[in-house]
Amino acid sequence: MASSTFPTPYAEKQTGTLVASKASSVPWYIWWGALAVTSSSIGGAWDVSWHRSIGRDSFWTPAHMAIYACGVLAAIICGYLILVNTFGRSSGTRAASVNVLGFRAPLGAFIAAWGGIAMITSAPFDNWWHAAYGLDVKIVSPPHTLLILGIRGVGVGILFLILAAMNRCAVEGPQSSEHTFKTLQRLLLYVGGLFVAGQMFFLIEYTWDVQLHSASAYIAMAIGLPVVFAMLSQASRYKWAATSAAMVYMVFAIAEILILPLFPAQPKLGPVFYPVTHMVPAKFPVLIFAPALALDLLWQRTRSWKPWMVALVSGFLFIVVLVIVEWPFATFLLSKASENRFFGTIYFDYNSSPNGLDRLRLFLHPDHGSVLFGGLLRAAIYGSIGTWIGLSFGRWMRSVQR
Repeated sequence: MASSTFPTPYAEKQTGTLVASKASSVPWYIWWGALAVTSSSIGGAWDVSWHRSIGRDSFWTPAHMAIYACGVLAAIICGYLILVNTFGRSSGTRAASVNVLGFRAPLGAFIAAWGGIAMITSAPFDNWWHAAYGLDVKIVSPPHTLLILGIRGVGVGILFLILAAMNRCAVEGPQSSEHTFKTLQRLLLYVGGLFVAGQMFFLIEYTWDVQLHSASAYIAMAIGLPVVFAMLSQASRYKWAATSAAMVYMVFAIAEILILPLFPAQPKLGPVFYPVTHMVPAKFPVLIFAPALALDLLWQRTRSWKPWMVALVSGFLFIVVLVIVEWPFATFLLSKASENRFFGTIYFDYNSSPNGLDRLRLFLHPDHGSVLFGGLLRAAIYGSIGTWIGLSFGRWMRSVQR
């Protein structure tokens, strides 16, 4: 199956049922949805910093409240959309909705509602987990995983709300909807960028700076990133979609490094091996903008290729470029030259052991030779599979109008 991988927004003819939209501006609930995803992203980064600087002193921390504000905003948005579309009499709003168990709302509202329920469920589960197993700081624990999946659910739901409105604008024609379309397109890429940041957040235990000379870090990123980049490129119809999303992640992470250490903090749990006096930020972000840019350039030049060919080359290109830029950069991050406020390698957790690899600035089990080559080859294959899935799903997303 060939060609036309990335059509321009208004050039392609839509088939099937077209949903008429009278909206001349971006609906309020989309702005609130973007705010909800932003709140969860800030809260998640803040919470990790809180654990690394202070410890888990209480459930009612400001960071936790910022996270769960996402669920509250999602509940307001989804509740409103479900009530209006189920019980309202407007044929326009009902036409732009789907039916689930007798309730009507846009598809994104139901996805975000599931995410909100998962987030709320994770709160008491997390308290019980800590009471039973101790005050861990693991990202991938069962309650944290449920919470992150809930946040991802809200994010995907908001993406679909934006996408449906954007697709309806696309079929109305450029004369009446181009400005709104571009605004929605930017919002889609912004929320998509936060989604990329969320992917990297979930992979943080595999992409710590001391692990970036191990194939496992690149395998993890190959599984988590190309699928999102390809999906956003197809769905947004923007030729620099992957680069834009990667830059949102980069700016968000660097802002965290520059802002969080401005606030004082003191450990409340032991043992304390490092004298923390201010909030500890995240590590410097992985340079994923480089492979994202390479993918955007590739996709612009392979519009006539078959999708499987695009996917195969994309996976290998992603890994090659990522390794070329990140491997030496990881060495730099563990050197004395990076010890400054911008790169943030001067900050350590309060429980960082003096003999730990993080404090000693040494790589954890670095891979070499055939082990490294085999791992990177697997990563490239995973990236190709993810790209194919992302391209296929993204093409379908262009047809979503409900």
